Amino acid sequence: MNSMKNTKSFSTARTSRVVAAVASGSTALHATVVEQIGLRIVQGDFLPGEALPNADDSSEMLGVSRTVLREAIKVLAGKGLVESRPKTGTRVRPRSDWNFLDPDVLSWRYAAGVSAEDVTALFELRRAIEPMSAALAAKRATPAQLADLNAALAEMEAVGDDGDRFAKPDLVFHQTILRMTGNELIGSLAALVETALMMSFRLSNDNPEGQRHSLPLHREVAEKIAAGDGGGAQQALLVLIDNAEEDVRRSVENRNRRRKEQKS
Repeated sequence: MNSMKNTKSFSTARTSRVVAAVASGSTALHATVVEQIGLRIVQGDFLPGEALPNADDSSEMLGVSRTVLREAIKVLAGKGLVESRPKTGTRVRPRSDWNFLDPDVLSWRYAAGVSAEDVTALFELRRAIEPMSAALAAKRATPAQLADLNAALAEMEAVGDDGDRFAKPDLVFHQTILRMTGNELIGSLAALVETALMMSFRLSNDNPEGQRHSLPLHREVAEKIAAGDGGGAQQALLVLIDNAEEDVRRSVENRNRRRKEQKS
């Protein structure tokens, strides 16, 4: 990072989060700085190709040491957001280099709101992975894995009217299917897409009916897998995803409408 001045800047006043992070210790402070810079980049305050403020200015603006700043930049570089080079400083990398499946990057992307295009991207990802995984699960699931799937389903049934509590067992249900494939590469996607799955689940929480209406579809997926019906499991999960997308689109439309009404 060089001494070139950037017309853009970070807040010169320590936010309450930075103050709280300082009190909590270096780990919390480091994470807070990563979030503050990463959020500004992902939300477009600093565009691809632009340089961030130099180290001295950034440290002063954020109220942290150069060491903390340097470590934060390393983390952001690992997420594909920035690159640091001698003489040119730290610059934002092209969006095509960003790791959008990174939990932080994904959260920052949706922090300011969700568009119809964002919903499409989330569910295209799910359709690319989950239906085929269900088909493989029907062929390869072990009795222990089937028990785990049914346990998650039972918990979902117990909290079907509470969207917030429903999201956790719903996540376990879908992650279990990925691991049921017996394919270690697909199994690893369970953790990789966790944030994307949870994001899609939580976006549907505005449904006044809760999530009980989705339980028959989840039950059908579990039954097809247990019966060894790969084609049936694949189709059932595809229908489940289609219905979930409709729920999320309605929820996003309601949220965006309320946001506009509050601004007007």
